[in-house]
Amino acid sequence: MTTRAARLLPAALLLAAAPALAQDAGPGTAVTVYSTPAADPNQVQQVFNPRTGMWEQPIPGFSIVKVRRNLRLEAGINAVRFEDVAAGIDGSTVLFRSLTDPAGTKVLEQNFEYDLAGADRILDRYLGKEVSVVRNEAAYDGRLLSFDAGTLVLALRDETVILARDERIQRIALKGLAGGLVTKPTLAWSLQAAKAGEHLVETAYETGGMSWSADYTAVVSEDETRADLSAWVTIRNESGATYADAALKLVAGDVHRAPAPGAAGGQFGMLKAAVAMEMDGAAGFTEKPFFEYHLYTLGRRTTLPDRSLKQIELFPPVAGVACRKVYLYDGARGMQPWYGQGPNMEENFGETGNRKVGVFLEFENRESVGLGIPLPAGRMRVHKRDEADGFPELVGEDALDHTPKDEKVRLKMGDAFDVVGERKRTGFRADYDSKWMEESFEIRLRNHRKEAVEVLVAERLFRWVNAEIVRKSGEFLQKDAQTVHFPVKVGADQEATLSYTVRYTW
Repeated sequence: MTTRAARLLPAALLLAAAPALAQDAGPGTAVTVYSTPAADPNQVQQVFNPRTGMWEQPIPGFSIVKVRRNLRLEAGINAVRFEDVAAGIDGSTVLFRSLTDPAGTKVLEQNFEYDLAGADRILDRYLGKEVSVVRNEAAYDGRLLSFDAGTLVLALRDETVILARDERIQRIALKGLAGGLVTKPTLAWSLQAAKAGEHLVETAYETGGMSWSADYTAVVSEDETRADLSAWVTIRNESGATYADAALKLVAGDVHRAPAPGAAGGQFGMLKAAVAMEMDGAAGFTEKPFFEYHLYTLGRRTTLPDRSLKQIELFPPVAGVACRKVYLYDGARGMQPWYGQGPNMEENFGETGNRKVGVFLEFENRESVGLGIPLPAGRMRVHKRDEADGFPELVGEDALDHTPKDEKVRLKMGDAFDVVGERKRTGFRADYDSKWMEESFEIRLRNHRKEAVEVLVAERLFRWVNAEIVRKSGEFLQKDAQTVHFPVKVGADQEATLSYTVRYTW
């Protein structure tokens, strides 16, 4: 397949992939937004924002927009322009078709015009031409030689002047009209129509600057064994267009996309502080599997303003979800596995001074606990009510990955205040000729709470792939080939000690 054909094939499929409007429906807009987890900011290529004059990170995410409208065409060649399109549009994905006469209406040419008529872009068109500048009530008529953010350089009749570009300039007059600029991003077509009259036409395109994610709130009970869970979707629209009264679909999942061949030509927006809230609860989202993803369709139309956030309830609140709090002590937190060609024989490898005990909240995404539904990726905030005033206070938040039904959810809440750990190596011996090493550790856990706790002690056997625990003071769970968990009970205001010896052979 040629490069051109390979590029056109996805575009040819775009209308079929675009959000559905009923076949017999009239004019209208439909938007499908794809969930895209935020990328590592160190790995994202910044782009220039002409509105702020700064280099910024683009909004992760994209959407497909499909619009139907009535359009009057003449028989023969027609010039058609649509201005109400997203500034972040990918011009190579635009499609146009007539639903009234698809066979007799052909697209001869298609253009995406995004050279917007900002002040600097207009001045750029007047370089070398006559301009008139009024500054401090004095008029300067001359040829514009150059300009930047702070100055204007004019060639007058007898001299060249440099004028400060500040509030003392009252007026800059330009003779004639600068061609080739548009006030809004514009799609332009040259169409050949066999049938004159009113056509119902359909356009579809892909645009950046839109994303969505789930926002969850959990309120745990006083005994921390139950949680009330609610979920909203947050849709961010900085695509450069407002989608009024639109049919809305959301796709949850990790959709693979090919790298863009170059920087997009779209513009950026500045996010409004206001957040639109859809709270009437009528005709909410319905969910269904879709290919290897999950599709959420809103049962009513909604408006997605440009430069805004909108929140809509994802599913009705679920009360009384069984949960449990888990303490996890990882004394070697941050230790990296050994990737050498042989065992790591450095005696001090893996000895750290971490004292923090992590606190996690766990629950099962099962129907038996009131869930059993696909949970899209997002952020979950966990609260607990203060019994003094009944107000829920934040106790932690964590990122939630796409989680199918019947899977466990574990969320990091923070580090415990009153439960601390201490880890030290108590022995190391080796016989390198016989190809073995033994290493011993002692872990102390101190609980300053008024109730007993159970702490999972995570130990990482990273010196070599062949590892066996030969002595231990308690039972353990083998999490994977190089990680074990020792469950340790620590009484109220007491200390508990765990010890073990691991033997490596090669």
